[in-house]
Amino acid sequence: MDDKRLVKVSKFLSLHLRHEPGRLGLGLAPGGWVGVDELLEACARKGFDVSRAELEEVVARNDKRRFSFDETGARVRANQGHSVEVDLQLAPAAPPAVLYHGTGERSVGAILAGGLHRMSRHHVHLSADAETARRVGTRHGRPVVFEVEAARMHADGHVFHVSANGVWLVESVPTEYLRRL
Repeated sequence: MDDKRLVKVSKFLSLHLRHEPGRLGLGLAPGGWVGVDELLEACARKGFDVSRAELEEVVARNDKRRFSFDETGARVRANQGHSVEVDLQLAPAAPPAVLYHGTGERSVGAILAGGLHRMSRHHVHLSADAETARRVGTRHGRPVVFEVEAARMHADGHVFHVSANGVWLVESVPTEYLRRL
């Protein structure tokens, strides 16, 4: 599959597995899972044919590793970033000492005043390294990276999770744990 098709399929799957599964007539099972056959049939009904081979390639090649199969290969899900109600069934995890959050320059004032909030998502997304956070920030304009004192937050009772693709998730980040880089 060429890169253009890969991006197109990935965006289609992101929309429907993270935000609007009902538009395809899908319901997300606990963990955010949906049957592969059910998904492919729903895509075809919508007029957007995706083969099993294409789905496997998107899961394997997506640059952000947004999707994963279950251990049987019979179910697929978006790893995080949902705006629809779903329990991803992620166990709490102890974060590293520092994590990072990338955003656009226009959000800096609000973040410095009130911290990081999940907005329409289930969690605030944090990166393990500053470069990844910077790349995330470029999607929102001129990038700004915040360092998050994750270990101190965790010690203070904040609960962290880590998704299958290494994105760290937390409900919010109060300002006292943030430092602009």
